[in-house]
Amino acid sequence: MTGLLVAKQILMTLYSKYEVYITPLLKFLLALAALLLLSGCGGGTSSAPPADASPSESGSQSEQGNAAALGSLSTFSSDTLDGGIFTQDDVKAKDITVVNFWSTTCGPCIVEMPDLAEFAKALPDNVQLVTVCLDGYGNEDAVREIVQQAGFEEPVLLTGSDDLLELSRNLIYTPTTVLADSDGKLVGDAIIGAKKDLPAVYLEAVNQALAAGGKDEISLETD
Repeated sequence: MTGLLVAKQILMTLYSKYEVYITPLLKFLLALAALLLLSGCGGGTSSAPPADASPSESGSQSEQGNAAALGSLSTFSSDTLDGGIFTQDDVKAKDITVVNFWSTTCGPCIVEMPDLAEFAKALPDNVQLVTVCLDGYGNEDAVREIVQQAGFEEPVLLTGSDDLLELSRNLIYTPTTVLADSDGKLVGDAIIGAKKDLPAVYLEAVNQALAAGGKDEISLETD
């Protein structure tokens, strides 16, 4: 089996099992790693996993990486899809801010958008959910169509400065979701990939973040 076929198998496994979008750079790196491994350049019998590897088959959040290692949201400003501005002051106004990073070319991101919309609508006032569309600037019409079809009514961030820009650059996979406390500190583990039971996974993450800050847990509000 050639290195390219090995790389293809790795990529298909990541996508089918974990529903993550693989960036072109990671595709290249995986193909290169497979070629080196088969040609004996690694000098060993096993290869190291890629940085910020995909979640395990069980979906355990503890295996998805410490979100704080990606950065913070203490100081930033971002233009939003509706023409507004979203900054660290908006984060400070809530106990927890859930931030979902996605792109218009990421199939799993678009598929999970309706679930994100429903989750956001069920949150109490002290918790909010926003999304960051990494390729949204200049593609506003496409972004607007996706979120409207999904019924997502929360802020969609298109550009970012300072901490948000750095955090975006540190991501490998989409979708990736992180949680920030009122100080902009990222808490808990990053949630990588689309989740089949999104409300339960996200609610557990939110309540863990609230508990870490000495806040009461929440439940989702239903009509």
